[in-house]
Parts: sequence; structure tokens; C-alpha cells
Amino acid sequence: MAFQQKATVLGSDVFYRIAPQAKRYTLRDNGFTETNGGNFQLIRPLEATPQSKEGFKLKITVDADIKTLKMSITTANGLKAVNLFKGTQHEMLQEKFYFLMDGFISRGLFEKAE
Repeated sequence: MAFQQKATVLGSDVFYRIAPQAKRYTLRDNGFTETNGGNFQLIRPLEATPQSKEGFKLKITVDADIKTLKMSITTANGLKAVNLFKGTQHEMLQEKFYFLMDGFISRGLFEKAE
């Protein structure tokens, strides 16, 4: 998956882009870690208990120049993308995803894109 100006997870119709005021320290303050390649990555479990090693993970990667991003929801091992928005069995996880993204928006990291 390549970096894009706006991105979303599989099945969601809401797109996000990096806010113009976002900086390196904004990413670090929100839990992103710098990779060896200079990009910033966040891996956050979407399960009710963060200690559980099963369930789905939200993965967001922002490129080094903080202009483009990619995001996905994957299985626990991170190898396969998952569509949480297909059916109604994952409504709680959908709400948690939107809650996390709204938190990033309120902190000036992302904004919704059309």
C-alpha cells in the first residue's frame, strides 16, 4: 500500500488527511514512533482490553515529510487487512476506531477529507 494524500481503512467511507499544522512532535505526542526509514508509525489495538494479544489492530503510517499517510485495520499478527464495516458484528470496534480518529482530529493531527 502506497502513501496517499488522503486515506481510510477498508470499508469505511470517511477519509482522513494530515492536518497542515501537524509536526513531528505532534505525531510523537500522540503515540507515533519513528521507524528506521524515518516514517512515523502507530499500531493501536482495537479490542476492549489492550493487554489481549488477539483481535484487530489499527496501523497508521505517516511518511517522513508529514505530507502523506496510509492506514489499515489488520488481524492480530498484522498480516491481513480486515473490513470491520461489513456487517454489524463489529459495531463496538467501529465506534472505537472513530473515537480514536476524532481524538487525533481534536489534537490537530488529522482532518477529515472529502
